[in-house]
Amino acid sequence: MLFGLGLISLFTGHVASDLEWYSQRLVKRSFFYSRLEGRRREGIDIWKSKYSNLFYGCSERGRNFPSAIRERASNGYLLIAASGGLNQQRTGITDAVVVARILNATLVVPDDFVNIFDIDWFISYLANDVTIVKRVPDKVMRSMEKPPYTMRVPRKSPPEYYLDQVLPILLRRRVVQLTKFDYRLASNLDEELQKLRCRVNYHGLRFTKPIQEIGERLVTEMRKMAKHYIAVHLRFEPDMLAFSGCYFGGGEKERFELGEIRKRWATLPDLSPDGERERGKCPLTPHEVGLMLRALGFANNTYLYVASGEIYGGEETLRPLRELFPNFYTKEMLAVEDLKPFLPFSSRLAAIDYIVCDESDVFVTNNNGNMAKILAGRRRYAGHKRTIRPNAKKLSALFMARDQMDWDTFSKKVKASQRGFMGEPDEVRPGRGDFHEYPSCICERPFTDDENSKGEDRLSARIPVN
Repeated sequence: MLFGLGLISLFTGHVASDLEWYSQRLVKRSFFYSRLEGRRREGIDIWKSKYSNLFYGCSERGRNFPSAIRERASNGYLLIAASGGLNQQRTGITDAVVVARILNATLVVPDDFVNIFDIDWFISYLANDVTIVKRVPDKVMRSMEKPPYTMRVPRKSPPEYYLDQVLPILLRRRVVQLTKFDYRLASNLDEELQKLRCRVNYHGLRFTKPIQEIGERLVTEMRKMAKHYIAVHLRFEPDMLAFSGCYFGGGEKERFELGEIRKRWATLPDLSPDGERERGKCPLTPHEVGLMLRALGFANNTYLYVASGEIYGGEETLRPLRELFPNFYTKEMLAVEDLKPFLPFSSRLAAIDYIVCDESDVFVTNNNGNMAKILAGRRRYAGHKRTIRPNAKKLSALFMARDQMDWDTFSKKVKASQRGFMGEPDEVRPGRGDFHEYPSCICERPFTDDENSKGEDRLSARIPVN
């Protein structure tokens, strides 16, 4: 253990322990948030936080963070097999860069990386942090007596695990592949390694030019129609609903159809739909999402961009949401012809939605999945852009009792339920949740009495869409 910690200090140039840094940050942020809390008991601006100008992303390299080890001097080549959809792959690639840094290894770009991300930008932007190559050199492959060693590390493994268990194999075999590489690195790391994570995720990962261009074109179309727009990630696909074990009011037909899909996962436990709803584990229906937004104060002339795959129940399910917000758009509606080359590729379609959601004034999540976490973290890094997570536990009870109260009472209760779920800066606490959702590489400007002055409410940290 001591050997591992010593190596980490050597690799990062950071002497202070995680505990010492965390404690200092906790005291600093607790003092700030205690002051902030007393100033925001009034109603909030539903389009943006009044305090966004007080925060900015800060992921610059520290002066004592050593430069990357060159390829010939590295300890070997690290390959990863990124699994899942776009955002699982994103977490895998981000953490792989950090693991390569910990191991003093040369990182090999995953095979499907080139179809989604700008590989040349990725390699060049991170050149001072980690040496990255497109493939293992033929000379190295020919010199190997055995194929690359393949292994899977446990989820949320700390740096010590990689130093103790992976590094010796890498030194012996020269090429190691880590399989199913998503969420395989601990959330709490040395401060410089956390900054590296942020440089990768928020700056090093850019989408390919074709994906970037169509995404920006959709954003432009939305901006032409309205000054502000909301992006809603519905996550109301059949497999998502089946996995949740919840019931959404579709009778025996729904119970049968979702029950058949649920059989795909043999290890899922039997769940009580009512119990899951009471616990806040059920995604809202599109109608409930619309009611929540209207209750929060968004008018029916608000423009909505809906990011989603196949909606369970199709147009019939979406109809109540469309009635609440007639200015309703999807990528399929905005770019019929331009979208055709991307249709066979789900991850590229997800990347297009990602861009439009990232650039939205308000982003609404409907479950705490990978895309929701990644975008929530990115928007915090970009100055706490408004991000709304439904407080499903409290909202479910309100929806059930909707007919027993007038609209003004319902609206007031929804607003009360959503306190702490609107993406305000004081909702974040050090050490809370996953790093990708709650990045620690966010700095605070001095808190002054004139922070609400006109002209100072702009975002302080705008970063390019990647």
